Amino acid sequence: MTRASGRLRLAALLGMLAGFAAAPAAAQVSGDVVRIGVINDMSGLYSDLGGEGAVEAARLAVEDFGPTVLGKKIEIVAADHQNKPDIASVITRRWIDEGGVDAIADGGNSATALAIQGIVRDKKRIFLISGPGSSDLTGKQCSPYGFHFTYSTYAEASAVTKALLKQKEDTWFFLTADYAFGHALERDASGFVARAGGKVLGAVRHPLGASDLSSFLLQAQNSRAKVIALANAGGDTVNSLKQAAEFGIGKSADQRIAALLMLITDVHSLGLQAAQGIIYATSFSWTQSAATRAFGERFMARRRGQAPTMIQAGVYSGVMHYLKAVQAAGTDDADAVAAAMRKLPVDDFMSQNARIRADGQVLRNMYLVQVKTPAESKGPWDYEKVIATIAPEDAWRPLAEGGCELAKEETK
Repeated sequence: MTRASGRLRLAALLGMLAGFAAAPAAAQVSGDVVRIGVINDMSGLYSDLGGEGAVEAARLAVEDFGPTVLGKKIEIVAADHQNKPDIASVITRRWIDEGGVDAIADGGNSATALAIQGIVRDKKRIFLISGPGSSDLTGKQCSPYGFHFTYSTYAEASAVTKALLKQKEDTWFFLTADYAFGHALERDASGFVARAGGKVLGAVRHPLGASDLSSFLLQAQNSRAKVIALANAGGDTVNSLKQAAEFGIGKSADQRIAALLMLITDVHSLGLQAAQGIIYATSFSWTQSAATRAFGERFMARRRGQAPTMIQAGVYSGVMHYLKAVQAAGTDDADAVAAAMRKLPVDDFMSQNARIRADGQVLRNMYLVQVKTPAESKGPWDYEKVIATIAPEDAWRPLAEGGCELAKEETK
């Protein structure tokens, strides 16, 4: 990129951001508002996973908490970073420097989240992470103000690889999205395969949002690995599975496809006939209890019948816990709120009495689910059945193994 083109791109970004209702002008900055900014992909590959549904989940949390905290109005603002770290960085800085934003929620993908994490660490703002999965966010890139609410590449990889390794599926090949999330998911899953005595026969990396994955899938098939593991997400996972089916990949008795991260919206895109039997891990399934079903039904009424993903549920959980911490701390000062967040249990429809570690990881149960057959489904979006509950001590990376500087005091 030339200097001129770089300047033009920055100017275009600033011009685009000037039109965001989500970013209030400097004159609107005030101490009488607690402002939470929801940032993610609202128009592209991951928009169904978080997107505008994550904004609605944040609004539901505010409705349930109440319109004010400490006498201050609670306001939700939102923006689309288009899965681009540079756009996410510009939005985040402008929100904080000019828009009076106190906390950032969701984050979208791992690359954008790592960019946001660095900014909020320096500027002392709370980051309520839901969509991004990289375990580095609570590892070497951890922050005293960053809290990982929903899932991680470690937790997803742990659940799925262990389930398949128990079935003697001991040779693996990875089809990986070529950015921070995919790399972390491949790394974490490969570690579990190796520790169990299995072998990773290779990996191939595809661009984010690639429309044609056939050459990558054929390389995976030709590896003759027992498991072709998809270290990608959202539209990339759906396209991988659809194109694999077209080539008959994963249908033989000696080779299967495993989705290391899958959400209910991906199942919906595939359809039950194609997705039935797929096993994946989640921290939330909307039909698993009366409390989750109540949230799911409220969400669906707002979102034209679309069920909430775990990412959208995690945004609700993060925003609600943040507001409870502001109330408990008696201030919206980030240091005091971060301390209160770690002290208070996370208690909502997703989890009861879950705690937050020094590295910012929320220690909640994970669930291994299997996609129902069409005959098992009892209605719209009734796609998942829980086949195993994974306790926090088994789901999440041990604190001492992440490389987070904040972990030193807790592990002494």
